[in-house]
Amino acid sequence: MIKNVHGNTVDHLGEAIVAGRYLPGASIPPEPLLCEELGVSRTVVREAVKSLIAKGLVSSGPKVGTRVLTAEHWNWFDPDVIAWQSKAGLTPEFLRDLQDLRRVVEPAAVRMAAERATPQDIAEIEAAYEGMRKAVEEGGDYVASDLRFHQGLLRACRNRMIVQMSKALGALLRTSFEISTSRKDGPRSSLPLHRAVLDAVIAQNPALAEKAILVLIDGARVDIELVLSSRRRLPRLNEPVRMLRSY
Repeated sequence: MIKNVHGNTVDHLGEAIVAGRYLPGASIPPEPLLCEELGVSRTVVREAVKSLIAKGLVSSGPKVGTRVLTAEHWNWFDPDVIAWQSKAGLTPEFLRDLQDLRRVVEPAAVRMAAERATPQDIAEIEAAYEGMRKAVEEGGDYVASDLRFHQGLLRACRNRMIVQMSKALGALLRTSFEISTSRKDGPRSSLPLHRAVLDAVIAQNPALAEKAILVLIDGARVDIELVLSSRRRLPRLNEPVRMLRSY
């Protein structure tokens, strides 16, 4: 997606903060310097700073300027923050936090989905599963269908707050899927696990659906730990998704 001047300015400053070029407690450069450095107007810089305040990266006040906040204040549900962290380099702590979050949210959501999913919800999740199967059998973008599958489950729980969370979780989930599917035969071996989740939701069996999604999540955790221990370079969200080759 091509961003406008405002988006590019937010990206430039956000990436610099997340990468540690501006340290917590320090002030970012004053408006005149940023205008000169980035070739933008003061209005653009001010609007960019407002965006960063909304994302929890900086605070601003009279006589203190715009100061960088610690990572505890950052909005980790903001897709931009996740993308900037990915570009700066994902950490084991970040990935483990993500797995903990999935283990808290997804099992409860899938239980509700098994009770509340509509025929339209089921059709959407089925289509996502078919996309995953096709990517494994014929090659293609497995991660996009995997993401569609899990977001479909979250929407099917019919809880407005969790549905809203599903939008924010998108970048987080993609991070996890990019890593776990980088293992040889990972996508192929995970297909029956996804099918088990879907079948339990279709059968309206909350307990079985919860058990199936926990198997899937815990398997992803093992995959991620293996990738971390191998010290291979982790994927970045600003890079193209790795396409599966056909067999």
